[in-house]
Amino acid sequence: MKERLLSLDLFRGLVMFLLVAEGAGLYHTWLNATEAGTFMHGLALQFHHHPWNGLRFWDLVQPYFMFIVGVAMWFSVQKRLERGDPRRKITLHIVRRCILLLAFGVGLHISYSKHLVWELWNVLSQLSVTILIAYAIMRLPWKSQLLISIGLLLLSELLYRFTNIPGYDQPFVKDHNFGSFMDMVLMGKINNGGGWVAINCIPTAAHTIWGVLAGKLLASAKTGSTKVKTLLIFGTAALLLGYTLDWAGADPIIKRICTASFVLASGGWALLTLALFYWVVDIKGSRRWTIFFAIVGMNPIFIYLFMNTAGSDWLFDFSGSFVTDAMVRMGSSETLALFINSLFVLAIAWSLCYWLYKRKIFFKI
Repeated sequence: MKERLLSLDLFRGLVMFLLVAEGAGLYHTWLNATEAGTFMHGLALQFHHHPWNGLRFWDLVQPYFMFIVGVAMWFSVQKRLERGDPRRKITLHIVRRCILLLAFGVGLHISYSKHLVWELWNVLSQLSVTILIAYAIMRLPWKSQLLISIGLLLLSELLYRFTNIPGYDQPFVKDHNFGSFMDMVLMGKINNGGGWVAINCIPTAAHTIWGVLAGKLLASAKTGSTKVKTLLIFGTAALLLGYTLDWAGADPIIKRICTASFVLASGGWALLTLALFYWVVDIKGSRRWTIFFAIVGMNPIFIYLFMNTAGSDWLFDFSGSFVTDAMVRMGSSETLALFINSLFVLAIAWSLCYWLYKRKIFFKI
């Protein structure tokens, strides 16, 4: 097996750090602590999803997550094959993992709603499908995998544009598109005006497939410079195509229904980000600072579930008993106090990850 890909550790850790910060309420309190129209308020908006047609930084986090899973899956499967695990055993492990991810995704919506619900909008539920698709075609030539990923984007576009189901025949209108129709079929409800749809797992499977292909490239015997150039070429091409489709009015960038232009643009950003991290960390050897983020990514499912259930609420209330109350008593505004409290919650969550890392405790599924 090749030497550990430290750039992947950094990429995954940074994404998980950003998600933990969201769970700590940092972006919400940051937005509230800034005045509309200012630079800091505009920057804070980049950590919130775009309401519909457009792309903000926070819209990239879910594609990053699915892409990273694909990269890691390639290395994980190859490691198992090298140690002699039969293909059937690996397949059963992948299927079991996907079932657990689906259960966790549904469970999170139950936690949010405080009662039993059947909802499939969570990224973990989506990931349970994209992993299966990417794994099923993993042994095909890379060109075949790439064509299949493009085919999934075309399939999604055709379903949205040409099914013409009454009430759901407006492909790019919130709650009146094919994705919302499928939500009614699968769950008997739509996403309460949020516009999210469960069948995003079809087009966004491309992110996981591209992650697998990137992992295969980075594990190859090609030179480091060749690997970076390849990632840059495909990343730039996807980015330009995605934005061009949006600017030309042919296909709007809409994250909430994962249009083809969105998948291409966000996938391009994922490839370019991996190229940057691989060049800085694995080629140039700038590694010491990466551990701060990497340790958060060593227990990704655990910390994600913890910060999206009772963990974040409990930490926020616990920290607030000291930080928020003390700052308000000293004359600080409640808005600023809540923002500082979110920073403390983030620090506590990071410390928990560090504690698990130092004791070599890693939760895996």
